[in-house]
Amino acid sequence: MLVKWEGIVIRSVDYGESSKVITLFTREHGKVGVMARGAKKPKSRLSAVSQLFTHGFFLCKAGTGTGMPDLSQGEIMEAYRDLRQDIMRTAYAAYIAELIDRTTHEREPNPFLFQLLSLTFRYMDEGKDAEILTRIVECKLLTVAGIRPQLHACCNCGREEEPYTISVTQGGLLCPRCQEADPHAIAVMPGTWKLLRLFQLFDLERLGEIEVKQATRSQLRHVLRSFIDHHLDLHLKSRAFLDQVEKLSFS
Repeated sequence: MLVKWEGIVIRSVDYGESSKVITLFTREHGKVGVMARGAKKPKSRLSAVSQLFTHGFFLCKAGTGTGMPDLSQGEIMEAYRDLRQDIMRTAYAAYIAELIDRTTHEREPNPFLFQLLSLTFRYMDEGKDAEILTRIVECKLLTVAGIRPQLHACCNCGREEEPYTISVTQGGLLCPRCQEADPHAIAVMPGTWKLLRLFQLFDLERLGEIEVKQATRSQLRHVLRSFIDHHLDLHLKSRAFLDQVEKLSFS
């Protein structure tokens, strides 16, 4: 049976001498693994469409059992060439792809995540701020994973009283009266928790120009990574690569 899916390649693994196993995040069925036979051959018609980050339509031959579908042909909608040619944008995109891969299950449709991934890669390809786009994706993925930090008031008593700290273990903001509940809570500037709150609610389609101070960027990174590390406990190869690229870029 032939099936046609719209998807984005979020993982590609060599299989044998000439083939690949690619993971698509599809609009219709969420995450799906597909065998791309012969895709490593330079003249293969599957070579381009099976590249990481490629957004396209994928025609697959699926059996009646639970085996992996075979990719028959593909039509590229977006290749994101500018994204691929910039090592920093590539590093952020690879991190996002692996993060989505590791936080989703096979064959669980999630049109919201598909649209988020598609828009994020498109904006990165257009040259928008890849670091801030990554922070937005992290924030929304925490919500999808059922971990939504409380950023509108104190998560302990409900008071709206600054200056806040952010507690990873308590799950959000702590007002001055409740900060003893977590001695390891993260001290942040008001602009940081307000941006995090915005990222939770923000419709990415409305994204305009992004200007964020370096100090705020550092705090956003620290807070979101702390939540991901504590609640999701992921060990991502792409994050280690991203850390190296960021270190070289910022030095």
